[in-house]
Amino acid sequence: MLFNRAKTQLPAPKDALPGRDGRPVIAERHRVLDAPVVTDEIPEGYAAAVFGLGCFWGAEEIFWQLPGVWSTSVGYAGGVTPNPTYEEVCTGRTGHTEAVRVVYDPTKVSFAELVATFYEVHDPTQGMRQGNDIGTQYRSAIYTDDPEQEQIAREITERLQPELTKRGYDQITTEIRPTVPYYYAEDVHQQYLAKNPFGYRCHSATGIKVPTA
Repeated sequence: MLFNRAKTQLPAPKDALPGRDGRPVIAERHRVLDAPVVTDEIPEGYAAAVFGLGCFWGAEEIFWQLPGVWSTSVGYAGGVTPNPTYEEVCTGRTGHTEAVRVVYDPTKVSFAELVATFYEVHDPTQGMRQGNDIGTQYRSAIYTDDPEQEQIAREITERLQPELTKRGYDQITTEIRPTVPYYYAEDVHQQYLAKNPFGYRCHSATGIKVPTA
């Protein structure tokens, strides 16, 4: 019981694991999009945002298939521990959620369209879980890159809630916050489903059309 509670409660900063300096070594090029995986420098005219929607393997696959997405990576965001390992995140003692960083061309896909896709492929009302996956690392989150993104995310969320309520869902628990540290996950997790086509997927269309305007 104590273990389960620890998995679903965010740790206080003083109780979080210490982490480390330096990120893991990962492949330079995206296995599907042939763009840089590490995108500390975003090309002029492009934008980035970070989404958490359950297991990041399937989440990354969803986003890399969208027209206008230039690069994706998976990592850990919204927590305390610097440069955590996957095993550390799974203990619930880092505060991070599994996340996808999306770098995109706003002239080809809007941030609102990315948010709509995000909401259409997972249940944002489950709190510290997604389906059978339980823990703080599976919570729903949108980490925005600027005030305009944050406003769009909040407006879409507000418009979506009445539709979810009509269908019997609870309140949206998606965490929406401006820029938070993003730590790249280990190479084995990057484009995982391109390397392992029959690997684990937990996302599916909810059947809900998300209003973007």
